[in-house]
Amino acid sequence: MKASTPISATQSRHGVAVRALLSVVGGWRRWATVAAAGLAIAMGYHVVFGQNGLTAYQHKNHDERTLTQQLTGLQQENDRLKAHVDRLQSDPGAIEHQAREELHYTRPGEVIYTLPAAAASKETKK
Repeated sequence: MKASTPISATQSRHGVAVRALLSVVGGWRRWATVAAAGLAIAMGYHVVFGQNGLTAYQHKNHDERTLTQQLTGLQQENDRLKAHVDRLQSDPGAIEHQAREELHYTRPGEVIYTLPAAAASKETKK
């Protein structure tokens, strides 16, 4: 068997330096891992809650659906009003009906009975 050789002072200093270097490198790796994790968390937060993140996308998508519904309703009302204008321009009966409704016009010999507003609303509810 070989006898153990004594460690010289130079070798022990190298060993200490290597151990110190490894601890610094290990610390650097730990720091880099923490920094990468922090960066990943910050980016994830920005993706979800940022200016153009998922929550902003959901709000914009909801607004788009609401505006589309309003547009559809307004287009239908516009079509209905255009049809009414066309009837008024071409149909004398429609003109007469409109005049009777809004201006309370009557033909000779007709009598109009006007109900009070409260009674009229009760009549329409029945």
